[in-house]
Amino acid sequence: MSDPRPPGPRRSVTVHEPLRDQVAAALRTALTEGRLRPGTVYSAPALAAEYGVSATPVREAMLDLVREGLVETVRNKGFRVAETTGRDLADFTEIRVLLEVPTVGRVTAGAVPGQLEALRPAAEETVTAARAGDPVAYLEADHRFHLGLLALSGNPRLAETVGDLRRRSRLHGLAALTGPGPLEESAQEHLTLLDLMLDGDAPAAEEYMRGHLTRLGELWAAGRRVPAGPVPGGGTTTA
Repeated sequence: MSDPRPPGPRRSVTVHEPLRDQVAAALRTALTEGRLRPGTVYSAPALAAEYGVSATPVREAMLDLVREGLVETVRNKGFRVAETTGRDLADFTEIRVLLEVPTVGRVTAGAVPGQLEALRPAAEETVTAARAGDPVAYLEADHRFHLGLLALSGNPRLAETVGDLRRRSRLHGLAALTGPGPLEESAQEHLTLLDLMLDGDAPAAEEYMRGHLTRLGELWAAGRRVPAGPVPGGGTTTA
């Protein structure tokens, strides 16, 4: 079958940063928005033509995504978009609960109000992005909020571990859940959590974070079940 026609980039390629990094960022955006389909094989030359670059930075970028668990190499064909199973999402959520819930308690007890207030802009941006139906902006702001909170623990390895879990659970088709509804409600929970922490109520903050992560895992699992449209160009897919 012919190689699928890759979706056009939402992020333009410029000369201000290495092509490898620009292409990787553009591909992550396409994955987040569901424009690169799970189980579909894409060739580096086809992607390179779409982004207006040579195949070399595309291959380099795809290898970065392989290390992140977002795509897999397919010998003599290209790269297959990895599929995240319901079991995978459940496992990722369980690990995040084990790591982030007690951390919220410790940060609540030890952080100064100014450190917590510095997280408010990112929390507010998740709400704005959810209402606007912008999944990329939502995930970027959500990333800053959660990893910024974890950074207050003083343990950089903790933030790195959770960041890796977030990359591996990056949702295909999150755009189907943006706008008024569950994703906006999840975004509002960031502000509620922040207020509990500012009140100094560590037990309540821990319990709320547990519920937030659990609900978020359920939301992402629901998004995974949203039917996708046909593969552009009649691309190569796997069962």
